[in-house]
Amino acid sequence: MPTITLSFDSNNRLKVIKDTANTYDTCVIYDAPDNENFLDKIHWQNTDYDCFIAYEESDTTQDLYLTWEALESAKKTQALSDLMLVIEPHLINISYLKFNQRDYIYRFRNTKERNSQIYQKNATAIYQSQLCSSIKSIRRLKEKISNDPITLNFGAVEYILPSHFGFCLGVQNAIERAYETIANYPDQNIYMLSELIHNPFVNNDLNKRGLKYLQTDKGQWLDADGELIGDMSDASALWNQLKLKDIVIIPAFGATHEDKIRLIMKGIALKEFDATCMLVEKVWKAIKTHSEEGFTTLIHGKYYHEETKATFSNALSYGPALIIADIEEAKILGSVILADGADKLKLFEKHFANRCSPGFNPEIDLEKIAIVNQTTLLRNLTIEIINYLREIITEKYGEANRRKHLWENEKGDTLCYATQVNQDALIKALSADLDQALVVGGKNSSNTYQLYQICAKEFGENAHYIQSEANIQSMDTIHHYIYSKSGNANEETRDFIPQDTRKVEDMNKPVRILITGGASCPDGIIQQVISKINGFFPKEKLRSMEDVLNDLKAIEESEV
Repeated sequence: MPTITLSFDSNNRLKVIKDTANTYDTCVIYDAPDNENFLDKIHWQNTDYDCFIAYEESDTTQDLYLTWEALESAKKTQALSDLMLVIEPHLINISYLKFNQRDYIYRFRNTKERNSQIYQKNATAIYQSQLCSSIKSIRRLKEKISNDPITLNFGAVEYILPSHFGFCLGVQNAIERAYETIANYPDQNIYMLSELIHNPFVNNDLNKRGLKYLQTDKGQWLDADGELIGDMSDASALWNQLKLKDIVIIPAFGATHEDKIRLIMKGIALKEFDATCMLVEKVWKAIKTHSEEGFTTLIHGKYYHEETKATFSNALSYGPALIIADIEEAKILGSVILADGADKLKLFEKHFANRCSPGFNPEIDLEKIAIVNQTTLLRNLTIEIINYLREIITEKYGEANRRKHLWENEKGDTLCYATQVNQDALIKALSADLDQALVVGGKNSSNTYQLYQICAKEFGENAHYIQSEANIQSMDTIHHYIYSKSGNANEETRDFIPQDTRKVEDMNKPVRILITGGASCPDGIIQQVISKINGFFPKEKLRSMEDVLNDLKAIEESEV
């Protein structure tokens, strides 16, 4: 088959030529002998070609590269217009084509590669904690395996912390990339697509250092002051102010194809500043694999969450997809699968019309299904959904045909292992004798909410979901967040540790509080929570920070 090679620069601009009439035309190479980056087979100018991409790092004065956005409004030949129509669906692939598809966009850095000092030295109060560092060095011996909890004895109050809490590797990667970008490109405009992670203290600190956010976590466009933009044609929208050399960092949750295409068309480089967590990308790779076998993707996730939206958008490029929020929706879907004829379509449209890919046909697209999940959910909830749908598929098609209709290669392992190990470590800590439990993290953090759910099941209203020490008003009251399905968190005032409700015989016993943090909670915030609570007790009843750190040092030495 004949070949055609198109040239792009590092800003995703297409190489073109301009004739004497100022009309842009194609600049292609036919049957080049040394093609490397195969894109796809295309049909153009009544001919089938194997299409290759050449990447040119620097252009000469004779070379002419234009952004897709500029070419769309420019005067151009019919041949170039036709070529753009053929190539546009491949723009994201072109941006990442040099990247080995078996690898990950942004692999976790190992210990030697870590650059935590880039952010720790700049925002000590947020990121640094001697207590948390000591606990992790003692108990967090293996990243993927939980260990026993540890107790911090401050005398009048004791804190029990799990072996695993706080930043996961994906969050650390994203934060390092953001601070490194600010340090390495001091003269360029740097933007975040949306919140880097679900923690306001991290996002606000980056904002103070000049990093701006193009949109909210709900996809609403913003201006330079962080105000919402109602009209996308508004010139004050930061999206409409992006220039060729500007930098946009893609957050750990990933990005939708629509947002990536919009960036590419403006000439914004993607891969170098893409901080998508590799465990999110692992889900995308799983989707590609089962989609190639003809299975429809069912995403167990919160439809409003950035990661779920990015995963859904990614899935659409491979085949039909559907989002289910929980086991209740899975049971409704089970009824759809078992229904026939008009009842099937009616039931499906009633419950899933806005949660599925365009043109989704429940008669065909639910015959072969594969379940993946938003990585920050409770694993047992995804397993429950998988087990339920396995029963439904078996009922409809029979045990002998189950594997033809249900993809079982994932078995729930598209969950983030950091989410799972944080949950495992927390469950181990729950066996201690405790008065209260505090779960610390951004109020829109899904994985933090999952940790809170575990605590609430054990302690009821003695488990509290907080964002920082500011939620703790006094020994008596605390401001607790109520997470909702819409993604909005409301706040309520609760009893914390009222002295008059404690048993007389317990008055001389230390208050015992479990504290854990979500994957986007910095260590410094955990220590500030501890300091705030300590401040409610008389100094003479407290052991010093130095004494507690010495306790931890003694534990570490005894376990060597």
